[in-house]
Amino acid sequence: MMRFVLIVIAAYGALVILLWAFQGRLLYLPHVGGTEIVATPARLGLDYERVALQAADGITLDGWYVPATRSRATLLFFHGNAGNLSHRLDSIRLFHELDLSVLIIDYRGYGRSDGRPSETGTALDARAAWRWLLEREGQSAETVVLFGRSLGAAVAAELAREVAPAAVILESPFRSVPKIAQKTYPFLPARWLARFDYATEDYVREIGAPLLVIHSEEDEIIPFTEGRAVYAAANEPKRLLAIHGGHNTGFLESRQTYLAGIDGFLEEAGLASGRVSAPPAQPR
Repeated sequence: MMRFVLIVIAAYGALVILLWAFQGRLLYLPHVGGTEIVATPARLGLDYERVALQAADGITLDGWYVPATRSRATLLFFHGNAGNLSHRLDSIRLFHELDLSVLIIDYRGYGRSDGRPSETGTALDARAAWRWLLEREGQSAETVVLFGRSLGAAVAAELAREVAPAAVILESPFRSVPKIAQKTYPFLPARWLARFDYATEDYVREIGAPLLVIHSEEDEIIPFTEGRAVYAAANEPKRLLAIHGGHNTGFLESRQTYLAGIDGFLEEAGLASGRVSAPPAQPR
């Protein structure tokens, strides 16, 4: 019996060590779906410019700038932890319907971007994209909307506390890596093992711009309660838009609710109405 107990303890200890050592590979998944650029906005019939951005530490990042014909604002898009920008064409299409120009980048280590991903690195990548819009494109901060989905929500929220965008949209956010890790792995001391923070819940307390939190009540990866907690921590003005569907498909499964909610939020934020007309997202 004692031998069995020792084996279990040793196995548990080995699992803890592996989780600590390889958690970066659990958080950053650039190879899921492949690193190859499988399509471009041209597939949607949209004009676009491939851009190369330089982060402050010299890393070169790959991105697309997709202008809207009747642009109401530019949406700076930070995607989730898997795949690359070419897997976000469905989102780019929806934002185009809202008359939003889009700048989307791949983080370091993703797609055709150089380097390896890290928490410090994604923050530098976000600042590089912001600078590109203001300096290269000559846009004013009052016409830029920060958007982040999942991991990208943390990246967008961290940037938003440093700059002054027109508005911020966080889709499927989590409170922080330690908190979501503990919820995902309740049988492990994940909160104490986490080497990453991405403290979205803390970041939103420092955001002064209008904020929209979007989350599916059926999200199977990041529970809806995480999004509600981020929303609760944020300053006014803020809105919570509840949708349905999976973590990676909710924005498509709830298409009309999604479009109408974003359109109404942007209208409230002082950005001219696009082609979608429907009531705004309501406080919850």
